[in-house]
Amino acid sequence: MGLLDKHLGYRAPLDGIRAVGADPSAVRFDAVLSPTEGMLDGRKVILLGTNNYLGLTFDPECIEASAAAVREWGTGTTGSRFANGTFSGHTALENALAGFYGRKHAMVFTTGYQANLGGISALVGRGDHLILDADSHASIYDAAKLSGAEVIRFRHNDPDDLAKRLRRLGDAPGGRLIVVEGIYSMIGDVAPLKEFAAVKREMGGYLLVDEAHSMGVLGDKGRGLAEAAGVEADVDFIVGTFSKSLGAVGGFLVSDEDNFDLLRIVSRPYMFTASLPPAVIASTLKALQRLEDDRDLRVRLSANADRLYEGLRDMGFVVGPHASPITAVVMPDQATAVMMWNALLQNGVYLNLAVPPATPDNQALLRSSVSAAHTPAQIDEVLAVFGRLGQEFGLLKHSLRASA
Repeated sequence: MGLLDKHLGYRAPLDGIRAVGADPSAVRFDAVLSPTEGMLDGRKVILLGTNNYLGLTFDPECIEASAAAVREWGTGTTGSRFANGTFSGHTALENALAGFYGRKHAMVFTTGYQANLGGISALVGRGDHLILDADSHASIYDAAKLSGAEVIRFRHNDPDDLAKRLRRLGDAPGGRLIVVEGIYSMIGDVAPLKEFAAVKREMGGYLLVDEAHSMGVLGDKGRGLAEAAGVEADVDFIVGTFSKSLGAVGGFLVSDEDNFDLLRIVSRPYMFTASLPPAVIASTLKALQRLEDDRDLRVRLSANADRLYEGLRDMGFVVGPHASPITAVVMPDQATAVMMWNALLQNGVYLNLAVPPATPDNQALLRSSVSAAHTPAQIDEVLAVFGRLGQEFGLLKHSLRASA
């Protein structure tokens, strides 16, 4: 028996996807022309599945900052900060993030996944209780495994169920960390954070919010859902990523907690992973500055999100509960989702095919994410393609409008 034989159950579904057309796991771009366009097999396609919310991947100031850092500091750090030291850029970025969020402390990780993995697994351990939204990201569940804490799941976006689970704990010893997300990555729905914060105030514990998809998107200053909901004082820890609104790669954790510096020696993923290279640090610093200085980026993003969501909804596609930069179209089954995804690609629209078991309620989804850089004309072109293909596939005749 081979070591990979235990995964053979995935072979038939993967072969089925490949038999229909392109393999989503093997799409290869010839070139990326801008935040919104790429070349694929010699054809220009609209990029609608990149999470590039503010469109900063080609921002001239970010590019120049990155290039200057490479020339001055070289291409990489070749080790962790504990082993190889901290570069001035790491400190500058952590100070900037702490200032942006109005917190005392910030810690930068090499990926957003690692920020959850390293942060959560260091905050709780055996004897503690980790209370998770059932639809939490894979990085949060992996952090739970690494932590050894007791995992308690509550129904997605359900404050009453969270309260019930906490009530059942009673006076059980151990720390309690509640983990929710700002915007959930598959459907694009927003957490009822004000209600979650009220439960936390009443019943105790700590609250961590993963703002990966809401940083730069929500809030007057772009700090995310905690700012937009007016509950920043109730949120003890914020996790985020640089790979969405900031157009780079990496992650962070911010907090006002005392003894925060101890996380740098007790978080194994942080201790034993090479730190971010100077070029990424530099572009991220510049992107954070752009986020703070240019509110119009969020205005354009919101307008584009509304335009796509409302257009798909009004055609009769089944979409999520409300507009956000993530809009997922629910397909009747996986086979239809695969065929529709291929047809969209052939018609110049690249987005994400999301299928079970990685989706809520095992739904088959076509997941799109808009950018501030998309033009209204590009959004309208995407809607026209969706409308034409929706008719061809019979998806519009009997579709039910999702409730607002």
